[in-house]
Amino acid sequence: MPPLITRRALNRAYLARQLLLERSELPLEDALVRLVGLQAQTPHTWYLGLWSRLHAYDPYATAAALRERRLVRISLMRSTLHLVTVDDAVWLRPLHEPVMERTVKGSFGKKLVGVDRPELAERAGKLLEDGAMSFAALGKALAGTWPDREPGALAQAARASLPLVQVPPRGLWGESGAVAHTTLQAWTGRAAAAEARREELVLRYLAGFGPATVKDAQTWSGLTRLAEVFETLRPRLTVLRGEEGQELFDLPDAPRPGADVHAPVRFLYDYDNVLLSHADRTRVQQVDFADQGFAGTMEHPCAVLVDGMVAATWRARTERGASVLTVRPFRTLTASERDDIRAEGYRMLGFLGTAAGPVGTRAGSGPGAAGTSCDVVFAAPEPG
Repeated sequence: MPPLITRRALNRAYLARQLLLERSELPLEDALVRLVGLQAQTPHTWYLGLWSRLHAYDPYATAAALRERRLVRISLMRSTLHLVTVDDAVWLRPLHEPVMERTVKGSFGKKLVGVDRPELAERAGKLLEDGAMSFAALGKALAGTWPDREPGALAQAARASLPLVQVPPRGLWGESGAVAHTTLQAWTGRAAAAEARREELVLRYLAGFGPATVKDAQTWSGLTRLAEVFETLRPRLTVLRGEEGQELFDLPDAPRPGADVHAPVRFLYDYDNVLLSHADRTRVQQVDFADQGFAGTMEHPCAVLVDGMVAATWRARTERGASVLTVRPFRTLTASERDDIRAEGYRMLGFLGTAAGPVGTRAGSGPGAAGTSCDVVFAAPEPG
C-alpha cells in the first residue's frame, strides 16, 4: 500500500511548489517555468501572484519582459490567458488546442458549420501578421470572406486554431490599452511546436502542483484522457495515498516538507492558480465561496491564506486618496493571525500603490510614506 500523506502535509508540499511557504530568490522567468505560468486574463491582478511568491519583486521588470517579448500572455490551460515564457508558449499552446476547439464547438459550433476552418485560420493569420487586432475587428475582416456568418464566431474560431498573443500595452504594470492579439510567430518569431508533449506536461504539472491525482491534472489543464500518460510515467513517479484513499502521484525528488512547517499569511489574486488547479481543492480550501455570499455573482473573490488555508477574502479600494484593505474572515481569527494579516496587508497595499506612486498609511496604522495613507480593516461580524 502506498505511504499516507495527510491533508496538512499535502498542503505544505503544494505551497512549497507554489513558492508560498517563503518568497523565492528565483529569477522571474525561472519562477514562471516552475509555476507553469500564471493565469492572467485580467490586465494587472496577476502581478500580485508574483509579488506574493518572489523576493524583492519588481513589477516593472515583468512589464519590460512583456514589452521585450521575452514573456507572453497567451491562451493555454483551461483555454484561459496565462503569462508564460516564450519557450513554454511554443510547446504548451498546441497541447491545449483541443480544449479551445471544444469550447468553440460548444458555443459556436452551429454558426461555423460549413466554414473551411483551415482556410479561416490561414486568412486570419495573414490579417494578424499585418498588425495586432481586436477580436471585433478580426471578426469583421473575416466576415468579408464569410459574409453570412457571425463575425464573433469567426473570430473565436480563429482564436482556437491559431496561437494568439495578447499584446502590450494591455497588461503592462501601471498602463492600460485596448485588447488586441497577433500570432505567436508574428510577435516572437517562434512557431508553435508540431509535436505533442503530454508526458512533459504531466511532469511539469506535478513539479508545480503536486502531489496530485489524474483528475487534478485534467482539471488544471482542461485535457482529458491523461490517465494513460500517468500510467506510462508510473515507473518514474512516487505514488502516495491521501486521507480518502486517493492515489496521488509525485516526482521522487520534489519538495515535501513536514506538516508542521510554518505557512505565512499570503494574499492571493482573484484567479490565482492555487485555487483553480485541482479537482479536489480541500488541500487549500475547505470553505465554499458560494456559501459566503458569492453565489450567483460574477465576482471571483480574492483570498487570504492563513496557516496555508483559505480563511478570508479581501478587497482593496481607494477612498479620498487613501487605500483601504477590507478583510472578511470565514472564522474567528486569533490575535496573532490578525496581526499577521494586518502586517502582510500593509505590505501588499504598498506594492499595489507602486502602479501610481507609493502607498503609505496614516499615523498609527502602520509604516507608510508622507502624503499618502492606507488602512487594513476587518469586516464584522466574523462567522463563528
